[in-house]
Amino acid sequence: MVLEHLSVKDISMLSMVSKTISNRLINYISTPSGNRRLLQQDFHNLELSGKRQGSCILEHYRALGLLLKRCTLLLPTKDRLKYIHNILSEVSCFKLNGCPNPLHCLGLQCYGVFLQMLTAGWDELECHRVFNFLCELSNLPRKMQTVVSSKPGSARKLELRIRLYCRSVLLNHWIHRSDSAFWLTRILKPWPMVNQARLLYIIFGPVSSLDGHVVWQKMIEGPTDETSLKGLADAIKLLYDTEAKEWTADDVISLVDELSVVPREWLMENNARLLILSGNNICFTFMASKAVNGRAVELARLMVFLALVCEKDLYCMDWTVKMMQKVCKVFSTPGEKNNFLQSVENAFAHLIMDMLQSVMSGDRDEDDSSFFNLFHLVNAQANFHKEILYLTLRSTST
Repeated sequence: MVLEHLSVKDISMLSMVSKTISNRLINYISTPSGNRRLLQQDFHNLELSGKRQGSCILEHYRALGLLLKRCTLLLPTKDRLKYIHNILSEVSCFKLNGCPNPLHCLGLQCYGVFLQMLTAGWDELECHRVFNFLCELSNLPRKMQTVVSSKPGSARKLELRIRLYCRSVLLNHWIHRSDSAFWLTRILKPWPMVNQARLLYIIFGPVSSLDGHVVWQKMIEGPTDETSLKGLADAIKLLYDTEAKEWTADDVISLVDELSVVPREWLMENNARLLILSGNNICFTFMASKAVNGRAVELARLMVFLALVCEKDLYCMDWTVKMMQKVCKVFSTPGEKNNFLQSVENAFAHLIMDMLQSVMSGDRDEDDSSFFNLFHLVNAQANFHKEILYLTLRSTST
């Protein structure tokens, strides 16, 4: 048969010639020979042959998505999905629990690029149907219910599979942020806020470099780096963007607040680093909400840790001072503002004394982290006040 000698892209072009040919192609795809030819399943051991082969199989499934999009163009969405499921149902690596070695498998990524190409340009109602269809096939809501109802880390393998499925199939392959926001919203919105925060951490939080499992203690045990927080920060920014139509600013700020106690209260330094990575608007809105709600002491401690992170991560300290200026304008009376500024100075003093006591007690870590934290905090305080002096002198000279 001539189709055996054509590439998937060529067959895809051929499908647009006429309805008759398109129907013939649908029949061909459903045959055992067509199925074998089109459903490549070499998803494993691709690292042995380099990245090129992995890229080739992804491109193959992207082209296959376009082919089936064109072949099923005249069918209702429900029938399209049913037909495509019948074609793909034998590929075990496309299933949430289908692959015995999901960390070293490209199956879910191939499924993701296939679905992205298939649904590109579909309206929101059709995409809702796709999401519901995928949830029904994978039993995703029930599996999510299991992990959010369990103690964090007690269902590590299921957490990993949910993370890989959500990222590889539903989230990673979109070009437009509005599409990414739509699919992330579908994942999170059915759940109460506390569960949304848990799911956000499972999908975007830090993982072990050894086995890929979610590291729940990372934000609690010590200061973490930007790499561990970047995924969470990017997801928060995505939901805060105007493209995420179903989220208000208050929704996102509440989610950030809830996230900071998953699985228990984070170190304040990690909170501060997440806010910096999330961008100016989210950081200010988060801090302004604390000012409005009378949480000046907590806000002052957060301001100190913003200064500490800027010092450690080599950000400009004038950013912290300008952020403090903006927050001061939120307070409704001079007394509230002065109380906040006094609380900032008290927070610096108390934190330095706490760290100094830790160093003097001789209770040092192997890497002297207590000493270096104190060193950075003293420098942060000096540079923070230097920027305030510069600002004051500039304003008095004009």
